[in-house]
Amino acid sequence: MPGALIWQRANCPKIMMRSILISAAMGVLAAVPASYFLSEPARQDHAATSPRAGNAGSATIAPAEAWPICSTMAAMAETPDWAALDPDFAAGKRAIAAGDWEAAIKALKNAGLRDARNADIQNYLGYAYRRMRQFGAAMRHYQQALTLNPRQRSAHEHLGEAHLAQGDLAKAEEHLTALERVCLIPCDEYDDLRRAIAKYNKVAKR
Repeated sequence: MPGALIWQRANCPKIMMRSILISAAMGVLAAVPASYFLSEPARQDHAATSPRAGNAGSATIAPAEAWPICSTMAAMAETPDWAALDPDFAAGKRAIAAGDWEAAIKALKNAGLRDARNADIQNYLGYAYRRMRQFGAAMRHYQQALTLNPRQRSAHEHLGEAHLAQGDLAKAEEHLTALERVCLIPCDEYDDLRRAIAKYNKVAKR
């Protein structure tokens, strides 16, 4: 019994020190989730006000046209695959998603110099020019996209919408027919152009 008491007295400081360390460690572990949830709203607020989030730059983005435009382009953004393939292509896609048409044209032209046979680049260039209402340039790039790839669905859709914006319903319907042949099964490009034509007809009847 005296031996046990002597052992306890000798080891008591070590036991107390171990308990203190364990308590401190538990306190740190408990504090980490709390600090995350407390700081997360601040990070979200920063993201919401950051120019990259689009809010700060929204005042400079051109307002949406009265004309229906393709819904598939609006969701365009950078993906790792595209960025790895060509940074200018990725930058052009980001600029289109942000509504910065001039930056999109500059980046996509650079990408087109390196890959002159890329129908997607020509299609996106046509779209950016069209949003700037430069229809001559837009038409040339759309036609180039279809020359490179006659089955380029997005180019058919955008060219059809461009014809509508210029009041040429017959040409728009030609591209709708082409999409019907190309898609075989329902596709977004066909549905978008069909809705645009329906809206055009509805407005024309007023």
